[in-house]
Amino acid sequence: MTAKVRKKTVKKLGYERKSGWEMLDDKRREEMEELSRRYLDFLRRVKTEREAVRYFRQRAEEAGFKNLEEVEKLEVGDKVYSVNREKNIYLAKIGKEPLSKGVNIVAAHVDSPRLDLKQVPLYEDSTTSLALLRTHYYGGIKKYQWVSTPLALHGKVILADGSDVEVTIGEEEGDPVFAVPDLLPHLAGKKQYDRKTREAVKGEELQILVGSEPVKDEKVKKKVKENILRILHERYGMVEEDFISAELEAVPAESAELEAVPADRPREVGLDRSMIGGYGQDDRICSFTAFEAILSAELGERTQVVALVDKDPSGPWCGGDKVHWLRG
Repeated sequence: MTAKVRKKTVKKLGYERKSGWEMLDDKRREEMEELSRRYLDFLRRVKTEREAVRYFRQRAEEAGFKNLEEVEKLEVGDKVYSVNREKNIYLAKIGKEPLSKGVNIVAAHVDSPRLDLKQVPLYEDSTTSLALLRTHYYGGIKKYQWVSTPLALHGKVILADGSDVEVTIGEEEGDPVFAVPDLLPHLAGKKQYDRKTREAVKGEELQILVGSEPVKDEKVKKKVKENILRILHERYGMVEEDFISAELEAVPAESAELEAVPADRPREVGLDRSMIGGYGQDDRICSFTAFEAILSAELGERTQVVALVDKDPSGPWCGGDKVHWLRG
């Protein structure tokens, strides 16, 4: 083919990127808006792996999915799910072809950056007489984003008798919240301002403030710590040893129940409301859309599977700021 002929047959050589907004007709735009409304509700209600699995399981059952353990024989067109340890969920639509010919799988993770409590986290600082919780950060967080921000505790505690207690503090109206204390500006100049950004707040400094009021008992040495333990025992029946078997996570408090909307609550962003901002979008945006996809998928030749797991399935953590912004 000569250059002259090729010039006539190839109308366009370059590639021009277009915004996804330009490709939406009115019908698809309304579908996207409805999906975004469900996604905002999902972000408000779900902050931990266990909560994500409960959310997906409830919606799956409402959509006609059955627990795989209760199905004797799988037939073409069946919709089933399986939950593993309350932290992973697998959903499948059984296709026309046998499994020996393969399946189509989409995988995503439902965990997000957070502060995990250490095994024996509670202590009283002898200098300040404050009760604090030791933490270890989970995920690729920017540590300076986690100081001086309202935090809530979510998780489960296994008591000595083997029973378990769900813990959620900081999300309901009237609940207290928690915080990692930061330094005042006139003190930060001596300790923080000369550090590199990644070291402005160090991992070991992410300790959660939980109390300052002492018990009125002269026989007790650590009076503030004792007061916190008494409150936990009264409310949850737990003792300090129960922290060892507990799984408690500190996440941004963003209650949907409060009349005044907290700054960290998932919100639409921009005058045109074209973006969504909120905690936990890495990687819940992928898990949410994967789940929505299998709900709406037509029966295929191959079996369709969605795996939503509690750890990044592709390797080391990628990204992970406290707040992410999602276009459209």
